[in-house]
Amino acid sequence: MNIVIKNADILNEGQIVRGNVRIENDTIAEIFTDNRSEMPDTQYFDAHGKLLLPGIIDDQVHFRQPGLTHKGDIFSESRAAAAGGITSFMDMPNTLPPTLDSERLDEKFELARQNSLVNYSFYLGASNDNIAHIRRIDPKTVCGVKVFMGSSTGNMLVDDERALSAIFAESPVIVATHCEDENIIREKNLLYRQKYGDSISPACHPQIRTDEACRRSSAKAIELAIRYNTRLHVLHLTTAGETEFFDRISPAYLPRVTAEVCVHHLWFCSDDYAALGNKIKCNPAIKTAADREALQQAVRNGKIAAIATDHAPHTLDEKLRNYCDAPSGLPLVQHSLPMMLELCRQGVFSLFDLVEMMCHRPAKLFNIKKRGFIRTGYFADLTLVDSNSPNTVTANSLMSKCRWSPLEGQGFSAKVVATWVNGATVWHDGRIIETKTARQLEFER
Repeated sequence: MNIVIKNADILNEGQIVRGNVRIENDTIAEIFTDNRSEMPDTQYFDAHGKLLLPGIIDDQVHFRQPGLTHKGDIFSESRAAAAGGITSFMDMPNTLPPTLDSERLDEKFELARQNSLVNYSFYLGASNDNIAHIRRIDPKTVCGVKVFMGSSTGNMLVDDERALSAIFAESPVIVATHCEDENIIREKNLLYRQKYGDSISPACHPQIRTDEACRRSSAKAIELAIRYNTRLHVLHLTTAGETEFFDRISPAYLPRVTAEVCVHHLWFCSDDYAALGNKIKCNPAIKTAADREALQQAVRNGKIAAIATDHAPHTLDEKLRNYCDAPSGLPLVQHSLPMMLELCRQGVFSLFDLVEMMCHRPAKLFNIKKRGFIRTGYFADLTLVDSNSPNTVTANSLMSKCRWSPLEGQGFSAKVVATWVNGATVWHDGRIIETKTARQLEFER
């Protein structure tokens, strides 16, 4: 069956063009602007001037399988991703057991083959003693190595200097880092525990996981990358100071050192802890309005290479515990695109910023084969958006297994109307179509 998406405003590669996209099987066969008679054996989808984007690529999610499936799993969270216009994800290794060797990687790929509605890849986790497994990574099938330079959910901290040096020197794929200085965090946590006991307010989170902790660790990662000529991707920047590092890196190294920001750090600020508390507790912490503004500026001026979600569901019961016991992370794959569209409507970003940071650049920086653009011969991963369709996030509308969101009650001006993965419709007019056309991402390295 062929498909033609007609009368769409195609948002792609720096322009918006009214046109039509013809799909044959899993591939974009043609992009055309002229009027044509309808072809036989072809399904027509009239976009009525809605925005047609390349499918969103999310380079950082936690879909919780294996071992933590009471929070989420590949099936449930890929459904939420499809509803949010995300057609490809890269999943993190801090599951149970953690993904530290090829056997665990193969297990996750098989789970995704059986269950995912959108395309997928998985990071291998780094530890203090698994450099032999890192050396054996196949660069064409594994998106990267995740290094926790500060502890977070899953206790995968890499704090041995020899191990860090070996990882940066020898990894055959992108080294993606969670950067927070562990000594600072431990010191601050002890101080706040001594002062408040178990009654620490969630508003203290950015005073415990401080901007200095982020800056110091990110600076160390960049120094290691320059020393060993590593392909480094610094995940979830949260501070103004971290963005300034990218002004000081020599142009010779800059293409090999990139950074990501997560949508919640562009949307929320520390003022929001008063209303949302642990629901926006995440690592690294959401920080000040000034930091948020600096991150937004870094997106606009090109210092940021990707916008992701760090989608990390927990049960509502877990999040409603006191601050010390509540886990960090929030579920966002269903709403990252509407959030960015809302920021575009407010004038914070342009639509071209959005598609560059959520589609084009993730595809380029990971060298993903034939995805991230609306081009003839590329896989038909597409997202259709109605940018004039007011809607409100409700509990009943949530697709993630955890069934809560810090955005409940939030109104948006745009919604995702349809999502295609490898030419098949997986989301249309508010319902999932469980078509298993998802594939493992391939990397051209």
